[in-house]
Amino acid sequence: MTVQGFNSLEAVSTRVCNPFSANREGINIGEGGALFVVSNEPKGAELCGVGEGSDAHHISAPDPSGQGACRSMSEALSDAGLNATDIGYVNLHGTATALNDHMEAIAMHQVFGADTPCSSTKPLTGHTLGAAGAIEAAICWLLTTSEDSVLPLHKWDGVQDSELPGINLVGVHNQSESPGKYVLSNSFAFGGNNISLIFGRVS
Repeated sequence: MTVQGFNSLEAVSTRVCNPFSANREGINIGEGGALFVVSNEPKGAELCGVGEGSDAHHISAPDPSGQGACRSMSEALSDAGLNATDIGYVNLHGTATALNDHMEAIAMHQVFGADTPCSSTKPLTGHTLGAAGAIEAAICWLLTTSEDSVLPLHKWDGVQDSELPGINLVGVHNQSESPGKYVLSNSFAFGGNNISLIFGRVS
């Protein structure tokens, strides 16, 4: 039923999803989960900042201006007491649908410019719907707890969409860069529900 629901929205790709490409066709449905043990022990990674809100733009389509996404990322930075330049990597919501990728590219460019490394990991996991935010937070947690981690590769066909502002999608040329101390994860859902989480490496 879930797949047919998304198919009725013309949002399902018959091939591996292709986020931010001019050839993107939609999502791949995936299955999975992630579990976190939260403690006040200063160990591993720290949840440093949270930004969330609901712009209620439309039941299924995002606000094309990206302002809801901008607010969630900016609020997460403010909550963490950080600047955009402190973030070493952003895990994009990156569904490979035309409207979501367009909105997120605009928001990313407004908040982070064209230099911050970023990628969508949905070509690797599929879109796991209710579990997507937790799985992508887990990827960011791993980045901040492993000393020898590499940035998640942005898997796509490399065909730029000329209608999207430039963002720094992780490729083989910069995959070995350090994610630094802080990384951010985006999740944007139906109804304009937006959340951004910042994770930091515990020294």
